[in-house]
Amino acid sequence: MRNVAIVLFEDVEVLDFAGPFEIFSVTGQRSPSGAQFRVYTVAETSGLVSARNGLLVQPHFTFETCPPPDIVVMPGGRGTVTQQRNPVLLAWLQAQAQRVELMTSVCSGSVVLGAVGLLDGLRATTHHSDLDDLRAAAPTVTVLEHVRFVDNGFVITSAGVQAGMDMSLHVVSRLLGKEAARETAHHIEYLWEPEQHVDG
Repeated sequence: MRNVAIVLFEDVEVLDFAGPFEIFSVTGQRSPSGAQFRVYTVAETSGLVSARNGLLVQPHFTFETCPPPDIVVMPGGRGTVTQQRNPVLLAWLQAQAQRVELMTSVCSGSVVLGAVGLLDGLRATTHHSDLDDLRAAAPTVTVLEHVRFVDNGFVITSAGVQAGMDMSLHVVSRLLGKEAARETAHHIEYLWEPEQHVDG
């Protein structure tokens, strides 16, 4: 059972966090071994988070109280403009990077990972409207356009919004096998195309 921590913040894009939450949560539920991931949301404070378009979300934990994650998902959204300069979040991400199995991002979440220095010298992607922001945040990154996600081994970045679901299924496939990912995609009736990423 791996712990998956999905970061929440003001103006986070809804599908950026809800898509991966759904995929990791349902993986394995219909198999004899049961669920494979313990998924929870984490934020700087315990109060309600106002996501994009006014959706209110209650995080499960704060950065200080969350169980140690094995996988971190950093979503995107307009709020990343502020979050890439948030010392509390950046320090938490840096600390997790020293111990987790995988650091992942969706959409402009990669700009935040870039601001932490986790993408230095790597190849990465983001939402098509944030490509220049990623280049500015992480000048040594090779920014790839027109790809769904980029797998660097430890760090996986995805393009915008729905691409986070492709990235999450890829993580399931990498960790548990392609059949587990196919079963999850079938269960949520998602048309998954496994071979649509770039290795870093």
